[in-house]
Amino acid sequence: MIGTGYLGTAHAVGMAELGHAVIGMDVDREKIAALSACEVPFFEPGLTELLRKNVEAGRLRFTASYDEVAADADIHFVCVGTPQLPGALGADLRWVESAFTELSARLTGPALVVGKSTVPVGTARRMAEVVRRHAADGARVEVTWSPEFLREGHAVEDTLRPDRLVFGVASARGERLLREVYRPVIEHHCPVVVTDYATAELIKVSANTFLAMKISFINAIAEICEAAGADVLPLAAALGHDERIGGSFLGPGLGFGGGCLPKDIRALLACASELGLGDVAAFLHQIDVINLRRRTRVVDAGREMLGGRYAGRRVCVLGAAFKPGTDDVRDSPALAVAQAVLDEGADVVVHDPVATGGAARSHPRLRYAGTLAGAAKDADLVMLLTDWTEWRGMDPAVLEPWVRERTIVDARHALSPSRWRSAGWNYRA
Repeated sequence: MIGTGYLGTAHAVGMAELGHAVIGMDVDREKIAALSACEVPFFEPGLTELLRKNVEAGRLRFTASYDEVAADADIHFVCVGTPQLPGALGADLRWVESAFTELSARLTGPALVVGKSTVPVGTARRMAEVVRRHAADGARVEVTWSPEFLREGHAVEDTLRPDRLVFGVASARGERLLREVYRPVIEHHCPVVVTDYATAELIKVSANTFLAMKISFINAIAEICEAAGADVLPLAAALGHDERIGGSFLGPGLGFGGGCLPKDIRALLACASELGLGDVAAFLHQIDVINLRRRTRVVDAGREMLGGRYAGRRVCVLGAAFKPGTDDVRDSPALAVAQAVLDEGADVVVHDPVATGGAARSHPRLRYAGTLAGAAKDADLVMLLTDWTEWRGMDPAVLEPWVRERTIVDARHALSPSRWRSAGWNYRA
């Protein structure tokens, strides 16, 4: 596994758990040292235990040497990040290009290089050319692309029991080798979609964009419901009963964030623009616009509940991670709202079960509390922005001893409106 971030670490541990001998490689020596000591540098349920199990069993080790992985491994998965380009919509491919170049320059015998990173269409074909230019003559190095579909908070399950495998291949040999690697998964009846490079690349960004579209759709409907005096929750439930639609990703609220959906929809938008598909690009842009507007609307709701101004008021923010079950704060809607409230003059204190460390690094001007009580002390307004399981259905009595004013914005529909209102709280969702 080249790249030991979230994807590479989860996939390395998963492949070892399936019985393969695995080497995780990264140019970040501190990360390699931590993983070698069985320390996962991010929060992911169940991953540390499986890491330790497979390191101790001798199936999994880590290195910072391209020479070592080129010499010892038969199959190379490229799992490096492809973040959004600063100041642009497209993906930053420098680490993908570096990984393929550095690896292929060291390959002298038969090997398979599998791209797992989420990339713009056309990248796999270009990386195949990179391999052809740099690998030794006659080395028989093949490139395939097999995008990942991991959900943060469910990485172990999604690696060992994925709902589908996608193989973008250029030959029967590439498909055969991938089927050998994933044989234990396929034998458990996992569907396999075999296609060309371009289709494999587009499957991943299309999946994420469709999920983003569902979230933005229900939030657009939520705005209509607010204006019309309707209730979006039973509306969403009714839509979810339609088997053509399904209830997943139809939860109205603060919208999506994280390291995948926002950048992937923008990358697809950039692709559509480059292909001259202006109407498609405009459609994708509106999904992004609706999502970002949810953050502004939550800030507006809180301001209204405080009588029109944040300045001089204390605000308790519950949640820093972009979603529950992870410590990932990339493009976190919760932190975006907290920062906006701070910028309007409020004294903001943030609490999250696991994500305050990363949040403090990305948003150092915010204050953080290690406990719920510490965050809620003397608060004029509570804003529930990440729907952690431990806060869903929370009793109002938990916060009442600490807050100054019983006022709450529930941006994730995690609480019972009737319960909180009957307890004397000014509640808004």
